[in-house]
Amino acid sequence: MAVSRKEHWDYVYGSRSPAELSWFQSVPSRSLSMIRETGIPTAAPIIDAGAGVSALIDLLLGADYSNVTALEISGSAIAQSRARLGDSATRVRWVQADVLEWTPMERYQLWHDRAVFHFMIDSLQAEKYLATMRAALAPGGYFVLATFGPEGPGRCSGLDVQRYSIEQLLTLLERDLELKSYELELHMTPTGSEQQFLYSCWQMTG
Repeated sequence: MAVSRKEHWDYVYGSRSPAELSWFQSVPSRSLSMIRETGIPTAAPIIDAGAGVSALIDLLLGADYSNVTALEISGSAIAQSRARLGDSATRVRWVQADVLEWTPMERYQLWHDRAVFHFMIDSLQAEKYLATMRAALAPGGYFVLATFGPEGPGRCSGLDVQRYSIEQLLTLLERDLELKSYELELHMTPTGSEQQFLYSCWQMTG
């Protein structure tokens, strides 16, 4: 019997501590830096797609970003993040939903995604994800994306992934998103192996 996407991620987050996850970062500094570099006001609406148990939410709140939404498929991940944040959790809008089935009800000035898009391994999934992202972004809004780079792993958390070069992302995005910056980063996993990530920042032009 096939396991649903929600069941898979509930199991992942329910069976391991955050520091045991291969994509764990004690301080997601690259993501925060790219968000800051866009220059959006701290009151602008931001959504973290696939927020998981990342400390990015903590950093955003600590940097006075006051309109933060966390979109996450796993109820277990949301519960862990809320517990970690304590009283500050009330400053975040929590949305438990699969990004492929979610309909945005408002527009955001910035959409952040670290390590979700590369799980969209077929063209239909990728197109649906990108359509949702585009529908959620306000005109002139920013898309901050971190995927596995061309030399990244081919699988993660028991699932196949799609690795990307900047040229491949340009093919998918340049119709209505302008590339502002990009860089490759080597992420060290908790077990000591390296994973290549491609970080990129795009601005909606359409």
